[in-house]
Amino acid sequence: MPRIFRGLALLVGALSALTMTDAAHAQKKTLVVALNQDPDILDPTLARTYVGRIVFAQMCEKLYEIDEGLRIHPQLAAAMPAITDGGRTVTIKLRSGVKFNDGTPMDAESVRLSLERHRTLKGSNRASELAPVEAVEVVDPLTVRLRLKAPFSPLLAQLTDRAGMPLSPTAVNKLGEKFGTAPVCVGPWQFAERVAQDRIVVERSTHYFDPGQAKFEKIIFRIIPDDNVRVANLKSGDIDFMHMVSPTDATGLKREARFELSNVTGLGYQGITINLHNKTGKTNPPDDLGTPLANDPRVREAFELSIDREALNQVAWDGLFTPGCTPIPPISVFFDKSRKCAGRDVARAKKLLADAGLAGGYSFEMTVVNNPRERRVAEVIQQMAREVGFNISLRAQEFASALTDNEDGKHQAFQIGWSGRVDPDGNIHQIQACKGSLNTTLACDEKIDAILNRAREVSDVDQRRALYREAIDLFTARRNLIYIYHPNYIVAFPKNLKGYKAVPDGLIRIKGTSWN
Repeated sequence: MPRIFRGLALLVGALSALTMTDAAHAQKKTLVVALNQDPDILDPTLARTYVGRIVFAQMCEKLYEIDEGLRIHPQLAAAMPAITDGGRTVTIKLRSGVKFNDGTPMDAESVRLSLERHRTLKGSNRASELAPVEAVEVVDPLTVRLRLKAPFSPLLAQLTDRAGMPLSPTAVNKLGEKFGTAPVCVGPWQFAERVAQDRIVVERSTHYFDPGQAKFEKIIFRIIPDDNVRVANLKSGDIDFMHMVSPTDATGLKREARFELSNVTGLGYQGITINLHNKTGKTNPPDDLGTPLANDPRVREAFELSIDREALNQVAWDGLFTPGCTPIPPISVFFDKSRKCAGRDVARAKKLLADAGLAGGYSFEMTVVNNPRERRVAEVIQQMAREVGFNISLRAQEFASALTDNEDGKHQAFQIGWSGRVDPDGNIHQIQACKGSLNTTLACDEKIDAILNRAREVSDVDQRRALYREAIDLFTARRNLIYIYHPNYIVAFPKNLKGYKAVPDGLIRIKGTSWN
């Protein structure tokens, strides 16, 4: 056969080897990502959900970012900050030539306004994250200076998340409290559309300073709570990227050889939040709930002792997650290797209930997010607790409304996790401190606050680890939050999607990825 024909034959063979899915991906200019929950409000100041952070990662960049090794580097800042005055003054230089997605220039004044909004807006979930910041000043058009009440070692880590997201002052002034309905930040993509419980759409920004990083014209986030439906959609090609793959589904997807699976140990935790004093809302004064679960620590201890963390991990997660009893994951340098979690102790749990006057058993309601993953965990805990004498009724609730009810004090117990931050302060302070923005249980102990505030002021890792050990001893004993395990973040996508890098914060970062 002449060489030219042999070449053509080889080319035809190579082309025919492409599946229809491969060909379709090569032409697609829209990437479809399936999320397992619908985010809450898309306002970085007010938001609190992990899935919301995934959407923000595409359209709201931060002053600083973290990489796969948990190293912090500048994103919208031009360099690492200059820290002076014994840690009380932090000066940040900004990138030049950056614009918000509405064309408004990002300068020092817009960053100042954003930080002030995060600090002071009513209902802000960033307020306690930035509590040590006393003032934000404009030094020059591309320099901001933060004045602190005291040294604040977690500040840089806080600025790698929503507290570090600059917002367009034009959009803030125009939309006010409705900013979350059409958020405008700096990012490769900009907000386009949201249909509750169905989808969120972002489109490529014409103003982003590094446009080559956005390979897709659109990203559609589809809300698909059911694991089985997400897997089926991935296999059919209706979605391109599956978020929160369960360990059991991961095994099956690996066998198909069409998909890449990324598995990273996370910075967060899963736990059960127990309401102690929130009767009418987290912003109102604490009140007596009048229940043994809220008022008697022996009941909460009995509940924890009914749970076998190791068995739960095996039954619910095929042993692929990490049992844990603190908010600090094993991958953190602040993890306390000496701490041992309490094992299951049915006899002691029954005695504690009897001592609390509940020898005949005790009933309470636990709210769980309405998806198969969360229900599976809750049902295992329900069965374990029943052997001790607890009769737990499970209330499955849509995610965003569950968060609202939790803040409003309508839950007795809520099975809910936290996606995790690179500095342990981000996993603890706003949830366990008396005035913490996310302290929905209204538990308060000034001794705990003093320890956590001291941990914010020192920078030595060993000193901070010791302080967190002391604080964890105290809030573990009060059990307003029972920590159960640290999840792994598993995502799946076709093998011809290239450039994806997994980071332990569990966020999906589409920037820089493309079809091969």
